[in-house]
Amino acid sequence: MLVLDSVENVQEMIRMWRKDGDVIGFVPTMGFLHDGHLSLVRAAKSQCERAVVSIFVNPTQFGPGEDLDAYPRDMEHDVALLEKEGVDLVFAPKPETMYARDHSTVVIVQGLSHVLAGEHRPTHFAGVTSVVAKLFNIVRPDKSYFGQKDFQQVKIIERMVRDLNFRTQVIMMPIVREPDGLAMSSRNTYLTPEQRRQALILSQSVKWAEKTHAAGETDVQKIITTVTQMIRAAGPDLEIKYVTVVNPKTLEPVAKVGRGAVLLIEVYVGKTRLYDNVIF
Repeated sequence: MLVLDSVENVQEMIRMWRKDGDVIGFVPTMGFLHDGHLSLVRAAKSQCERAVVSIFVNPTQFGPGEDLDAYPRDMEHDVALLEKEGVDLVFAPKPETMYARDHSTVVIVQGLSHVLAGEHRPTHFAGVTSVVAKLFNIVRPDKSYFGQKDFQQVKIIERMVRDLNFRTQVIMMPIVREPDGLAMSSRNTYLTPEQRRQALILSQSVKWAEKTHAAGETDVQKIITTVTQMIRAAGPDLEIKYVTVVNPKTLEPVAKVGRGAVLLIEVYVGKTRLYDNVIF
């Protein structure tokens, strides 16, 4: 497995593989890998001749006062996991490699980036789309893999790919959960034991909504109200940012819970931001 930090070296390797006709799968990450990330890697390995993973804690997607410096990192462990999975190349650039001192170009997906999480994190998704656009230009993947847990992020990247004619297929993989149901996230390590106990209400409320809809419930307000009440009753450390049911393409609220609609939840557990969702 190659571990490279140079854009030029990565591009040269990609050119060699393309000459051989290899299909290239790509998983962009910020490292501190868990089984959620590895499910994306396994999909890339099974569907493509070459699997590339990037590890880069992207500073431009962190707002003022957010956890850039505290974000968990363990490069040695990450590399060992990826080598075990049979990854072909790990791209692990330094910030100065990705961003020139006077860099001034930003990629913004209007509309989708400014609702839901974008309302209280106004610069976040511009940082995400800008770095993913750069990574797509460097790796030139045929297929790119993202996790459903970050549903809004996936929809924004899909729109960017369409609008800017990137030649990659965006593939969203299902949420991977801990044995207790909590959606896997690198930020779960921030939780105290008591906060983790309270955080389980996210997956529990999502499961309740899924079962309720399967039993025939289509009233959006009833589902939102009940899920909100469940979360509020679960503990004092929980702060709801939103509970909503949206159209999966536009992220606009729907009037009725139909097939394909998505329940999205963002909750702060203490200072830790967690997401969960279900596609009905």
